[in-house]
Formats: sequence, structure tokens, C-alpha cells
Amino acid sequence: MFLKRFFVIAFSVFMAMFLAACGSSTTIGGGPYGTGSSSTVIQTANVAVKGQSEVVLTDAQGKTLYYYTLDPATQSTCSSSCAQLWHPLLFTGSGELSSSTSLSGKLSVQMDANGTQIEYNGHPLYTFSGDTAPGQTNGEGLFGMWFVATPNLALSKGVGGAAKAFRCCRKIDYQSISRQ
Repeated sequence: MFLKRFFVIAFSVFMAMFLAACGSSTTIGGGPYGTGSSSTVIQTANVAVKGQSEVVLTDAQGKTLYYYTLDPATQSTCSSSCAQLWHPLLFTGSGELSSSTSLSGKLSVQMDANGTQIEYNGHPLYTFSGDTAPGQTNGEGLFGMWFVATPNLALSKGVGGAAKAFRCCRKIDYQSISRQ
């Protein structure tokens, strides 16, 4: 009984944080990634993802990078308060984008509501506010829509139809969750 109640409360708190991130505040999260004289903004690192060692893309500080499956090709749908939870990787340096290792995919930038956001193979990149140190992957698989970016991330083909309309938030029936 205690364990069931704990999970219901923990899930409710987590969902409340998610819904708060999907509100309509105009504050943009993130920060100046890629600043300074160096244009190297992407690195790779071996980290544990769901218990398996995997090579993932990281920012210059070593934080794991993620992509959002509902972002259409070369366009970010996570802005405003969503970007407070999922910080867009922004390029504010000068010159060409580069990585510290050779990547098979294409690095690019896209001007969007967040600023000059860095993309890998057409996927806008983000860090997760729940990752407080390099090597963490706490955002992996969240809501079935956020995943770690890897060097072999496929080219973005975008999303269509109903998935485009389903952006960040949907109504959640907390009554039915607490009855389970």
C-alpha cells in the first residue's frame, strides 16, 4: 500500500513538473552554449543508457544531448516554458560548427523561437534539466518522446498528421491515475 501510494505521488509530482514546463510563459531557458572562441560545441562520450554503455552526443560541458521525436525536420517545437525543462543547445560562437570527434552526420544551425539552435541530422538538440552532471541520461525515453542523441541518429524526416498537432502537452486524468 505504501509503495503504491509513493509511486502515485511521485508520478503526480513528475507530471505536474512536465505540465508546468508546457505552459505559456515567455521566458526562454537554455543559456549560451557554444560561447567563447572555440566553435567546438559537440562531443561524444560513453555513458550508461538504460544500463547499457552507449556513445552519445554531449555539449561542450559533457552534458548528454537529446532530441524530441515530435520536432518536425529542422524546426523546434519545444520553446518557451518547455525550454526551461529541455534547454535548447544554442550556438553563439563564431565560425563553423564542429565536433571534437568525427561524426558521420551533419551539424547545422536553425534560427527558431529559441535562437540559433544546433541540430544534428536535422534534429534540434537539447539538454535535460534533470541531468545535473556530465554522463547522466535521466531524460532518456521520457514520455516516449525524448531520447539521447547518438552519432548514428538518422536523418530527420519530420513528423506529420496527428503527431504534428500533438505538441508538448495533453490532458492527463489524475483521478484515474490515483485510482490504479
